[in-house]
Amino acid sequence: MLAAGAGRRMGRPKALVADDAGPWLERAVRLLLGAGCGRVLAVLGASAAEAARLLPDDPRVSAVVATEWAEGVGASLRAGLEAAATVTDGIGNAPSAALVTLVDLPWLEAEAFARVAGAGSGPADLRRAMYAGRPGHPVLIGRDHWAPLGESLAGDTGAGPYLAAHGAVAVDCSGLGGDRDQDEPLRGNPAGRPKR
Repeated sequence: MLAAGAGRRMGRPKALVADDAGPWLERAVRLLLGAGCGRVLAVLGASAAEAARLLPDDPRVSAVVATEWAEGVGASLRAGLEAAATVTDGIGNAPSAALVTLVDLPWLEAEAFARVAGAGSGPADLRRAMYAGRPGHPVLIGRDHWAPLGESLAGDTGAGPYLAAHGAVAVDCSGLGGDRDQDEPLRGNPAGRPKR
């Protein structure tokens, strides 16, 4: 889960934002855990120490600090993939894929994770949520793609070009909120805002 940016338009790092439903960081982590992720890596950068205190106290959740976070989302995703490559389940089994999302998607619904994760995932899989034909989150990246994707990342460009070039499967998630990132402070409780 990528949450490293400074959130300049938001006025503070998005990893520190909370609203009537609670901290965005905690909500995103709980969505990933609810989707069946055995481990959740929260990639932090700006105000990392403060943001880490907002993470749920759960042994399945870890903070990863992207030291080059200021370069953009590419550096954050690369740090997350590098950290994921070191994860095992305690008996030596490594994850076959990573489910990636952003912290600034307060309208994202659990159903989007279920659809993109599907019935299972293998190391060669690439899937991305689509919203009325437009790409969004979450994205599933099989382990075979972690290293080459990481090498392709630069600046504020994320996985989009790689996913397009490598035939990522489009998963319709229209209406499930993964295309509505929030870059500015919320005013009140906008219509359609999910409740806990």
